[in-house]
Amino acid sequence: MLTKKMEKALNEQIALEAYASWLYLAMASWCDQEGLEGSAAFMIRQSDEEMDHMKRLYSYITEMGGTAIVPGIKKPPTDFKNVVSMFQKVYDHEKKVTHSINELVALSSKEHDHSSFNFLQWYVEEQREEEALMRMIQDRIKLIGKGPQSLYYIDKEIQRINMEEIKKEQAPPAE
Repeated sequence: MLTKKMEKALNEQIALEAYASWLYLAMASWCDQEGLEGSAAFMIRQSDEEMDHMKRLYSYITEMGGTAIVPGIKKPPTDFKNVVSMFQKVYDHEKKVTHSINELVALSSKEHDHSSFNFLQWYVEEQREEEALMRMIQDRIKLIGKGPQSLYYIDKEIQRINMEEIKKEQAPPAE
């Protein structure tokens, strides 16, 4: 059974994950408009992943006897200065999600809610992976530089990274 405080906080996380899904979908649309097909595919996969995170929270709340609330979502931005600043926004948002997950873990400890604490460990690991991935992308973008063909090479690198992430998701779990 969830405390009301924990239920409210988990529902707030649902809203944050839902916003991330819409934000990344808006970014995918912008990438498509800019001819960045590899980046668009990456952002669509990220959007789907965030929606899955939201659904996982939703299921957990209902499984624990709480009421999961489907949030109203604020419209995300639809225009970005460039691909570099867009990926900085992604990284900043992932850090915000990590902070929120850490707050949930702290609350679950304070509330002596061991089920939620255990449930949230998946998110702790997921956020560690997400932040590392976004830092790697930013590092690659810096290595590619700002030359005349840099957008082409950035997009190809993002496409390659996306394919690696898809392969990881499809790999059988390690025993």
